[in-house]
Amino acid sequence: MSVIEVPNELSQVRAVIRKPLRQVLLLGIVTNLLILAPTVYMLEVYDRVVYSRSETTLLMLTILVLGAYLLMEALGWLRSAMLHQAGIILDVKLAPRLFEATFQERLRKGEGLSSQPLTDLRTVRSFLSSPGMVALFDAPFSVMFLILVYLIDPLLGMAALFGALVLVVMGGITERGTHAPLSEATQLSQQSLHYANSVMKNAQVIDSMGMFHRVFQHWNQTQQQFLQQQAMASDYAGLGAAGSKFIQTMQGSLLLGLGCWLTLEQDIDPMGGMMIVASILGARALAPMALLISQWRQVVQARDAYSRLDQFLQGYPQQEAGMPLPPPEGKLSVDNLSVVAPGSQQVLLRGVQFSLQPGQLLAVMGPSGSGKTTLVRLLVGLWAATTGKVRLDGVDIYRWNKQELGQYVGYLSQDVDLFEGTLAENIARFGTPDPEQLERVARLVGLTSIIDSLAAGYETEIGVGGAVLSGGQRQRVALARALYANPQYIVLDEPNSSLDQAGEEALQQTLQQLKARGATIIVITHRTSLLSVADQLMIIREGEMQICGPRDQVLGAAKKALETAAAQRKQQLEGGEEV
Repeated sequence: MSVIEVPNELSQVRAVIRKPLRQVLLLGIVTNLLILAPTVYMLEVYDRVVYSRSETTLLMLTILVLGAYLLMEALGWLRSAMLHQAGIILDVKLAPRLFEATFQERLRKGEGLSSQPLTDLRTVRSFLSSPGMVALFDAPFSVMFLILVYLIDPLLGMAALFGALVLVVMGGITERGTHAPLSEATQLSQQSLHYANSVMKNAQVIDSMGMFHRVFQHWNQTQQQFLQQQAMASDYAGLGAAGSKFIQTMQGSLLLGLGCWLTLEQDIDPMGGMMIVASILGARALAPMALLISQWRQVVQARDAYSRLDQFLQGYPQQEAGMPLPPPEGKLSVDNLSVVAPGSQQVLLRGVQFSLQPGQLLAVMGPSGSGKTTLVRLLVGLWAATTGKVRLDGVDIYRWNKQELGQYVGYLSQDVDLFEGTLAENIARFGTPDPEQLERVARLVGLTSIIDSLAAGYETEIGVGGAVLSGGQRQRVALARALYANPQYIVLDEPNSSLDQAGEEALQQTLQQLKARGATIIVITHRTSLLSVADQLMIIREGEMQICGPRDQVLGAAKKALETAAAQRKQQLEGGEEV
């Protein structure tokens, strides 16, 4: 599986939505010209109707201006619909890709799934159809209105330009005041949400040990910081909006007053019509900028969201399937495997090497924290090795397309995760359940009696995380899922941690049958009961493989080492040495 070299995925999406955005811009030209309709109507009424006293002319002008209003509103609706359509296109193009990249992030970092990228997509999509986006498209036409005011009189044009420059400066001040608090508020909001999700997930532990108030105080501290930063940004944005509204309103009156003075000085039309036109056009020139400043909080949020999306997608490039590979036979080779923890320099595992043939079972043992679960993540291709490779039939398992390989892999994680749905759906990996396969794996892992005791059988809804099942039942269901459809390569992390004696015996029989079928099996375990079915045994301690080889040979070496240590201790005691 290779990585596609894409300089910027968002630039490709922009190219797709460029056509509707270009159409919005063209419609904006017509819409902004139609905005002049009331001004033209006023002038025509003054010039034609008042002096000619023609009611027919007044009627026709009124019909024309009403038609212009209807057309302007229709074009405005059409522009909004086009922007909304652009947002839908953006979502359709990016949402699946972001879901995939977020999934990759979860695999790479091993943390709780973050909803920030999908939230950022909603922010950008919402902004596309917002008044702020319309204001961005209308902003260039402010220049047209300023030119018209300048043509009426240069002094009026300079006054209108000065008002526009004041709004630009105010926009810069609003930007500086809102950007940092909004960015900080976004981070604090995610921290607060992540912590709240963690609290809800562990509600039983928190309540049983009286930890609620302390946990609440910890969450509330972050929440208050978030609200403080958000309030600061809102204050700056509110001041900017109020100031821009004041400038826009004042602009019309000041231009009217200045126009009146120019009329008295006989520099413009003495009839007074042009000073009113200049006042209207001058205020209209500032309207898009004033609207942008009033919407600046949304502008900043959309811009920051877009930037985060760009960085996120570049951090998790899109992957292609590569050439299809034949089903694996199960020949596994691990060469000098080492791995460093993601985002740090801590070595989690080093010096692991072994090989397995189809039909063989490797048991991996070691104390807690020795690196066994890290090894499992490497063996199923969840993590990439820092050095060395895990090869299945000669192919790097990390690079193998998991959609293609997954059907041949059976994996049971240490933390059993079941999903909301029916028992059959969970066992069948949410594909179309095969009744024969369901019965086969149920018998294989000893689930038959449990399923028979359920009123709905395989159609039983097990709830979120398999809440209606006991710990041992959940583990058996997860084991049945791992063995569904006869996988050739099986990795089981502590498969007997929640099983009773009967369950352990059933598991041993299951492993024997899998070996007889020719499956390649790796079992992580703390218990020695599964060693009877193991062909090879590995001992891991402090992230390093101590020994690996045939089971009896490793057990013999371990026994000899214990006897040697006991003899040395006896000699120390007899010699009076301090132990």
